[in-house]
Parts: sequence; structure tokens; C-alpha cells
Amino acid sequence: MKAGEACEILEYDGVLAEPYKVRLMEFGFHPGETVICLQAPSFGAPKVYRVSNTVFSLDDEVASHVRVKSGA
Repeated sequence: MKAGEACEILEYDGVLAEPYKVRLMEFGFHPGETVICLQAPSFGAPKVYRVSNTVFSLDDEVASHVRVKSGA
């Protein structure tokens, strides 16, 4: 995602370890939630996302396991 883009969380893929899924859901990353990318730094730095009026940063490796629908 680029800064300013929004999406809807659909599901997690089967590769992401269960502890990561649980932790992301504790942060509010639930299927059906809208996520907005606030910052997308270059050089592989973690991106900053807003979900449920809370701001979190996720690295691309973890974020790549979250299946989303663009344009939420």
C-alpha cells in the first residue's frame, strides 16, 4: 500500500504463524476492518497504518500475510 490508500482486511493467509495472527487481532486487525496506510517510507522501513483509530507500524514481511481488498 502507498500512503493515503485504504483497504479492507479479508483474512490471513495460512503461512502466518498463529502467534502473529493473535497479536494482530489484539491490535484490531480483524477481517472487515478498514486499514489506512499513513506512511510508506522507502528502503524497506516499516509502513505505518491506522486501524480502529489506532496507529501501528508493520514490516512488509508480516503485512504480506494479511489478505485485503483495495479501495475500502
